[in-house]
Amino acid sequence: MTDKAESVWLGRMRQPMRIITIASSMALAALVAWLIFGRLFLGTGISLKQFLSPTATPIVLVTMITGTIALVSASVYLSDRRGMIEPQPDGFFDVVSLIISRLAMILTAVIVLVMFYEVVSRYVFVKPTLWANELSLWIAGFVFLFAGLYAMQQRSHIRIYVVYDLFPRWLQKFADVLTVCLIWAFAFMLIWGGYNESRDKILRWETFGTAWDPPIPATIKPAILILAVLVAIQALSNLIADWNKMPEHHSPLDEIDASEIEIIRQSLKD
Repeated sequence: MTDKAESVWLGRMRQPMRIITIASSMALAALVAWLIFGRLFLGTGISLKQFLSPTATPIVLVTMITGTIALVSASVYLSDRRGMIEPQPDGFFDVVSLIISRLAMILTAVIVLVMFYEVVSRYVFVKPTLWANELSLWIAGFVFLFAGLYAMQQRSHIRIYVVYDLFPRWLQKFADVLTVCLIWAFAFMLIWGGYNESRDKILRWETFGTAWDPPIPATIKPAILILAVLVAIQALSNLIADWNKMPEHHSPLDEIDASEIEIIRQSLKD
């Protein structure tokens, strides 16, 4: 009952999603541990190079599928819990943005694990990798894009309220509409100018040109266009959700997060 009460949008599906997340994460951890153990001590020869063509090696393919299930299920499950400073999601696109934001948070932790593995592998076992830096760069590119969508959903992009707060409500709405129109215009021009290049990069599966040679250009460039569209849709969703809200007036005190300050105080006391 408590679990359902804490649910933001999953409702009765929260518990099954939790089970899927735990099971797939444990399976992924076991597979990754086996691959690392085999590489370091058994000389199995399975490296991350093979993950770029997973169909050639069954255990790599199983690991990729399990990892995808674990990432998606964990992102969905974690999106059902609202943070202290997060507003209540309003509508389908808010939920999509929250799921993507949780994926970005998980991927940030993955970057830390990748770099930790590289340090241990290089300085403890004297077996440096060819892929750690590029994989971190690859993941960080997606994290950056996902974070932009999350910031739009949270209304966290930088805004200047000095003049905006002086407007009557109808003029504030006009300014909001104009802002959304500019965002849509930017997204349209980005797609208009970048679609052909993105299509070509995917069709020829353009790679990074290094020893590991991941398809960073073939994946990041299309992701930029897709996320630009999602940001534009989220901006429109925000406009619709906020249309009938009472006007807000801002002051320097609004930048103070009371809950975060209280957490810092408690940590200092401890």
